[in-house]
Amino acid sequence: MIEGRRVVAGEAILSGPAATERGNVEQVEARDARRDEMLEAMVRQHSRLVYRIAYAALRSHHDAEDATQETFLRVVRYRTKLDAVEDPKTWLSRIAWRVAADRSRQRGRKREIVLEESEKPLAEPASCEAQADETVHGSEVGAALEKLIAALPEKLRQPLILSAIEEMSPRDVGATLRINEAAVRSRVFRARQILREKLAQALGRKQE
Repeated sequence: MIEGRRVVAGEAILSGPAATERGNVEQVEARDARRDEMLEAMVRQHSRLVYRIAYAALRSHHDAEDATQETFLRVVRYRTKLDAVEDPKTWLSRIAWRVAADRSRQRGRKREIVLEESEKPLAEPASCEAQADETVHGSEVGAALEKLIAALPEKLRQPLILSAIEEMSPRDVGATLRINEAAVRSRVFRARQILREKLAQALGRKQE
């Protein structure tokens, strides 16, 4: 009887580490599977937002596509941090913005978005006869705005750019730039005020 108990106890001792190791492996596999699901969900839900952030900063479809790919590659590299991410949208927006800003600096120029919705024309031509003049005028205004935005102080330019993205609320912009919502609203208001004043001056000089 005593010998039998010793055998059972010996088997338990020997099997203990193996069981623990199997449990650890299962935990790691479960954690990796959970992270893979989070990554897939982020790509599915926020890939458009990442692209729009990149395009807003880079103003090039090709560059924005490259920046979008780089953003998700960085997310894969940072996947060990996913478990601590409370707001995937904000976390992803910060990475996308850093990637786009880095690429913009590397490119050596800052071509930013216009004041309102950059992908819409500034004005609808009044008539077919005036279309050429209106197009030229719109191009001149757009080019002037881009130069003026590029000349804005960074603390005004960044929230202005992000606030023009449809999916980005003032709260989202603030979370991305790590400033509060009131600061976002104040800086965007001031940036637009400066742009209106400078644009009026620039157009006024051309008309003289």
